[in-house]
Amino acid sequence: MTDTSMIKAEGLTKFYGDFTAIENVSFNINKGEIVGFLGPNGAGKTTTMRIITGFIPPSRGTVTVAGNDVVEKSLDVRKRIGYLPETVPLYTDMAVDNYLKFMGSIRGMSQRLVKQRVPEVIELCRLGDYYHTFIGKLSKGYRQRVGIAQAILHEPDVLILDEPTIGIDPLQVVETRRLMKDLGGEHTLILSSHILPEVSMLCERVLIIHEGEIVADDTPEKISGRLRGSERIDLEVRGPATDVLDAINKVKGVVDVTTSGENDRNKYTIRAERGLDLREGLARTVVNNNWGLLNLEWVAMSLEDIFIQVTEGPDRIIVDEEEIT
Repeated sequence: MTDTSMIKAEGLTKFYGDFTAIENVSFNINKGEIVGFLGPNGAGKTTTMRIITGFIPPSRGTVTVAGNDVVEKSLDVRKRIGYLPETVPLYTDMAVDNYLKFMGSIRGMSQRLVKQRVPEVIELCRLGDYYHTFIGKLSKGYRQRVGIAQAILHEPDVLILDEPTIGIDPLQVVETRRLMKDLGGEHTLILSSHILPEVSMLCERVLIIHEGEIVADDTPEKISGRLRGSERIDLEVRGPATDVLDAINKVKGVVDVTTSGENDRNKYTIRAERGLDLREGLARTVVNNNWGLLNLEWVAMSLEDIFIQVTEGPDRIIVDEEEIT
């Protein structure tokens, strides 16, 4: 069977003195995947990404990129990776084109390839109007684009972006997300972000790290399915609000109900016991009371719900068939 792994981490652990930044972190990322890397501040995201890029070595464990060990074949790995750190290291006294040419030269690219690639990445990153502009005169959003341009200049297999839209205005956020989506079709992409809707829009899979350990690794839909009991049902009914609320609370398995609306048309958000689908019982209750059933909808957990429960929830969950907290 062909191994499609582009990044393979096994037992990654990193100590800073007596402090354990990450411990026994393991995951595989296949070629062409777009993966969101999530976690609270201090969870170990940046440490893990720095190890993958060869910026720092692990204290224990191994990570390979396209089969190359990041410690033993560090230079080979760096040729395959484009990295945009949270704070982009730019030379503000250089023009955009000269900066990219310089970055190409220190990456060991030939002059011919640099000459070919610089116009290509400038067009891809929509920097054409700022070709000869000094980087120090650019807005934060355009500096981010320059950072992405340098990260993809050498056509890497893997692209790692650490908080790529933090601190930029809404219009620039939209443009940067569009650029990342375009890049996802050509690169294996790891996106670290605190903006969960951004991850939902761009990523087909998420890794959640908490207190230095991976606590979830799957698609948001499958993680939501494993967190049974956390889904909700949205119900809209035309009928006397007090009577409807009392009837809903009598349906077996209802844990909590919140309501909003006015007069005889109200919306109800219902949470159920673990593993129970109450839609049929709720519909029967409404119909038997001759009330108007206007909407009945099962609502999957959002990525925000998943993130909060995985990192803060009191319950134990099953992820990848291992019990974790």
